[in-house]
Amino acid sequence: MDFSLSEEHLMIRDAARDFAQTELLPGVIERDEKQHFPKELVKKIGDLGFLGIMVDPKYGGSGMDAISYVLIMEELSKIDASASVIVSVNNSLVCYGLEAYGSEEQKEKYLTKLATGEFIGAFCLSEPEAGSDATSQRTTAIDKGDHYVLNGTKNWITNGGRADVYIVIAQTDRDKGSHGINAFIVEKGMEGFHVGPKEDKLGIRGSDTHTLQFNDVKVPKSNRIGPNGSGFRFAMKTLSGGRIGIASQALGIASGAYELALKYSKERKAFGTEICNHQAIAFKLADMYTDIEAARMLVMKAAWDKDNGNNYDKSSAMAKLYASTVAMKHTVEAVQIHGGNGFVKEYHVERLMRDAKITQIYEGTSEIQKIVISRSLIRE
Repeated sequence: MDFSLSEEHLMIRDAARDFAQTELLPGVIERDEKQHFPKELVKKIGDLGFLGIMVDPKYGGSGMDAISYVLIMEELSKIDASASVIVSVNNSLVCYGLEAYGSEEQKEKYLTKLATGEFIGAFCLSEPEAGSDATSQRTTAIDKGDHYVLNGTKNWITNGGRADVYIVIAQTDRDKGSHGINAFIVEKGMEGFHVGPKEDKLGIRGSDTHTLQFNDVKVPKSNRIGPNGSGFRFAMKTLSGGRIGIASQALGIASGAYELALKYSKERKAFGTEICNHQAIAFKLADMYTDIEAARMLVMKAAWDKDNGNNYDKSSAMAKLYASTVAMKHTVEAVQIHGGNGFVKEYHVERLMRDAKITQIYEGTSEIQKIVISRSLIRE
């Protein structure tokens, strides 16, 4: 077992850390308050190669591994989870899905632009009555020969108003259940495709989240991803990789909160000494660091499984379940360590606490992760 990072990994981590500190940190509070999508910063993230970090260079990607992806996600998430979720969706859900399951024509047309950041992608699975229950798709895609006609509504779509390319999961044949679901590539501007109002969210407020409406949208047959009826399997496998991204986001939020709490505890004095010297605070720091390190090991194991061609359904679910729990628990503790200042925006920890909650919900709730893990255990 080798727990050390390669020189290449260290360079990637340091580049992401430098970008987060110099580019993301200034203005992060204002972006949160105004729900401002960081368009200019996303372009810079694309220029660094972070939007297609695992994509083959022949399609414009960086050709790096999942470990590199996790390191980037953690560093960006320490500062701005709204920016990191853009990176997660574009890499895990959109680029991965197209590279693994798309046709060569689809890769040349869409993946090459998504990997470089020229295009931004969105993944459209959740609906008003089909979030965790992905088999209950109400969005339909009726086969009309050379095209499909798409009708329905998608909710909580990250990059919803900013994306150029949307991967939409829809029901083609309800009688076939999960085998009657397909995945389609929808382009921004297609007739009948409408973007609803932006959601006013608790956290990740700089992320662009919308409801999408599809009203008789004509999608060319060539825009279906994979064989007919493969959409459910496509969605589930894509989400497994997505969970590595969200687990690393949760890890970054937790470690960012810990770093702020440690720094503050060394500066703030009470009863004649820095508060880190009081056992009540010192033990909190010990618990935070231990839990974060445990989460990091789970996240790295899931990424290692993916890089080595192992089945990562269980390990990614475990990583997301635990890292998101740690993020929620210890951002609350970071606010507590800051005392009254923790309730003030300029100290950042209250934003990290708000951002942490969504990591227990999207890409499958914590309850869904337990279903994935337990079913895997029972099958073994």
